[in-house]
Amino acid sequence: MPLPHFILVAVPLLTALPLTEDARPPAEQAPRFHELRFDWKRDGALMGSAAVLMIGSETLFKEDLAPVTCRWCDRAPDGRETLNRLDRWGRNITGSTEVQRERSGTWSNIVGFGVLPLGTLGAQYALSRSVGAPPAIFFQDVGILFETVLLSSMINQTTKFIAGRERPFVHVLPEAQKPLTDHPSDNNLSFYSGHTSMAFSLVVSAGTVAHLRGYPHQPWIWAVGLPVAASVGLLRMGAGKHYLTDVALGAALGTASGVAVPLLLHGRTRPDAEALSLQVTGGPGGAALSGRF
Repeated sequence: MPLPHFILVAVPLLTALPLTEDARPPAEQAPRFHELRFDWKRDGALMGSAAVLMIGSETLFKEDLAPVTCRWCDRAPDGRETLNRLDRWGRNITGSTEVQRERSGTWSNIVGFGVLPLGTLGAQYALSRSVGAPPAIFFQDVGILFETVLLSSMINQTTKFIAGRERPFVHVLPEAQKPLTDHPSDNNLSFYSGHTSMAFSLVVSAGTVAHLRGYPHQPWIWAVGLPVAASVGLLRMGAGKHYLTDVALGAALGTASGVAVPLLLHGRTRPDAEALSLQVTGGPGGAALSGRF
């Protein structure tokens, strides 16, 4: 399921959640999880705006925004290939036949847009229920994860349009055949891997939220989720859609988003109880980043 379709399904579900339900446990019960900063009006507006921008850039304006010819072509003016050594080595992962490449591309979509999101949400639900948290806590967690993925995807989409790097499978085609691919507007959007960025932002944000909440058994998210996220990147390389550097940066920036968004926007409501926090402060002299780890 492409990301815009995933958004179209998820946004109505999120907006239909019981926003007024009291997420706090009864007073006589000691809380077994930490409250996080979350406001459905603020965060709902942020998610909705990001979703509109993502859907619009992907389904309505992609042909106008995507570069027609590569800006980053990995080829000298005389036709000589200038691909860096790391990406040349990584091309060994690409399938040698069209059938192999199509199979890798199909599985990257199945794992990235199906198996991984469902598995991550299922794990988050199990962790929240294991501490007796009410459903509203799980819905807040889903909102944070979805918000992280959307913001990470917006950064990725913007970078792709600016960089204009030619995809590996397009790079090897004769010039006359490049406009004849199934989706020509997608030919020069290799840098950096959106599938990989989304996978890592989802898993890492789930792990970060679980840590902030104080859920037990949270290492399972990292132990299972990170290898599955990495497999998405490898499958994208196998499909000839991305180079190794595209996937590596996608993993790095997805990880950064998965840590930064929960910490900056959704830290614990009791700062004195935080084992992990991140804050940005500003003033006339500039900005400062501080935190507790």
